[in-house]
Amino acid sequence: MAPASHPAPGLLPTVAVTAGGRRAELTLTGDLDAATLRELEERLVRPPLDRAGEWVLDMSGVSHLDLACAYALLRAATQRPEIAALTIRGARRPVQRTLRHAGIDTIAEITD
Repeated sequence: MAPASHPAPGLLPTVAVTAGGRRAELTLTGDLDAATLRELEERLVRPPLDRAGEWVLDMSGVSHLDLACAYALLRAATQRPEIAALTIRGARRPVQRTLRHAGIDTIAEITD
């Protein structure tokens, strides 16, 4: 039997979009730091996220978020006027703290 496949730390493996493409759900996992910054920035401007009016970020699998990645999330959300709602759910306390330091809490709903 082959071992279970797990995403590598820091990869952004899942994007699900609702019918009509108005709502996109992105699941982030692992350590989001300088090594994953470029990938994060690229994912945030690609379809289907670039067309969605509502983003839901599941950060329950994020073990570490550095400030540069938090700012990348903030930039992506604020540079698109079509984004009407941003929800971040499942983030651990240290990740929530980094999100707040970046100012994301002013434009997003952060839920446990």
